[in-house]
Amino acid sequence: MNSRSEEEDGPSTLDSSLLTTTDVSRKRRSNQSSSPATAVVVFSTLVAVCGSFVYGSAVGFSSPAQMGIMDDLGMSLEQYSVFGSILTIGAMVGAVMSGKIADQFGRKMTMGISQVFCLFGWLAILYSEASWLLDAGRLSIGYGVGVISYVVPVYIAEITPKNLRGAFTDVNQLMISIGISVMWLLGILIHWRTLALIGGIPCVLQVVGLFFIPESPRWLAKIGLWKECENALQKLRGENAEISEEAAEIRVNNFFYFCLKKINGNVFFFLFIIQDYTETLDQLSESRVFDLFQPEYAKSLIIGVGLMVLQQFGGVNAIAFYANSIFISAGFSSTIGSIALVLVQIPFTILGVLLMDVSGRRPLLMVSAAGTCLGCLFLGTSFFLQDHLQENKGLSPILALVGVLVFKGSYSLGMGGIPWVIMSEIFPMNIKSSAGSLVTLVNWFGSWVVSYSFNFFMEYSTEGTFFMFSCICCVTVLFVAKLVPETKGRTLEEIQASMNTSIET
Repeated sequence: MNSRSEEEDGPSTLDSSLLTTTDVSRKRRSNQSSSPATAVVVFSTLVAVCGSFVYGSAVGFSSPAQMGIMDDLGMSLEQYSVFGSILTIGAMVGAVMSGKIADQFGRKMTMGISQVFCLFGWLAILYSEASWLLDAGRLSIGYGVGVISYVVPVYIAEITPKNLRGAFTDVNQLMISIGISVMWLLGILIHWRTLALIGGIPCVLQVVGLFFIPESPRWLAKIGLWKECENALQKLRGENAEISEEAAEIRVNNFFYFCLKKINGNVFFFLFIIQDYTETLDQLSESRVFDLFQPEYAKSLIIGVGLMVLQQFGGVNAIAFYANSIFISAGFSSTIGSIALVLVQIPFTILGVLLMDVSGRRPLLMVSAAGTCLGCLFLGTSFFLQDHLQENKGLSPILALVGVLVFKGSYSLGMGGIPWVIMSEIFPMNIKSSAGSLVTLVNWFGSWVVSYSFNFFMEYSTEGTFFMFSCICCVTVLFVAKLVPETKGRTLEEIQASMNTSIET
């Protein structure tokens, strides 16, 4: 085993040594054409995003079902508020456990486990005759959704070629939007129990589909199953595809990345090859929560947590959960408003998917955040006119509709999906489970805070609430411009090596 300490030039020497392991393979790939979307990759992604549809269905269920459930079960508004918000409590628990479960049992098994909880939850809601069973079902769905929100984008990012990864991972957000939209539209027409039954269908579809898709090659490599990793990669890239370089890069980066250690103020880079290093890799890749706060992971953690905080505190769930109430407060038809939301949300999400690997993550994210800022500004202005300028009160409903549509359209374009794409890209395998759990927990905690406090803020100052959301969205634009890197067209190993190897002595 050979070791080499840093010389006087510091981290730059170390960085050049580390990047040598990826520079060669990067140059060899530069002349290769982009990898195609094989049938296996497409089918595997579709199976995975069945979970995203469940996620969207859970979020979209509470609004159209509210009046029917309160009338049939005799629930008060306070009781129904508990039912609506308890989803986020379950999701926080699921988020805490999601990374460890995904690392312990694999991506496929984790998706299957999450759907068991979701299916139980939908059945509990379907057959509930009392509020406690309704809440238990919603809590169970929340747990499953908390796990889904982490494992689905991670699985898709790990199976897709680098040139398609952004678009395919963003299909996660598309299916969430479709799930919300389906619930909003069907909820106008059918009974809430039938709506709950429909919510359970994609749970079954995903469980069945999991038997026919490969496991993540990168997870298989992480646990030392190299032969299985190559077999899965071959299935995903096609029978006649050349996978040796991609497999070698996964294998080399999985090993050498963890050999970078800071010991007694000196940095050592171990350049050694041993015949059987699976046990060593397993030991190095076991992460704890405190491992996340090492200096080399600071940038990844700030970006991952920052994006999730800004995504939630920008007001998305306040508008998603209470869209009908916002329309009614502004004097606009909730039915027409819900239909208009569906007509805007899905096309803009599809547009975001198509642009993801063309424009890049950063420009799309900044445009999206700027649009949500403008939408909240319209909403705040709408309620300001309603409350303070009676002569312009007739303009308020139109501004409210425009504000909600601009916000949801802009959010669907990028802010909804790109933070999850970036989260799945920036964390290396040795901390991905802990970091992913933390980031997902932060997301769901933010969702709970906003959904729980929104009505209180609205009572205190309606226009002030939306002006506050607008300011947070403006901060998001600055945050992305300053800190978020462009990850388009780069392998996961390249992204992680460039972000997580700057170690200060």
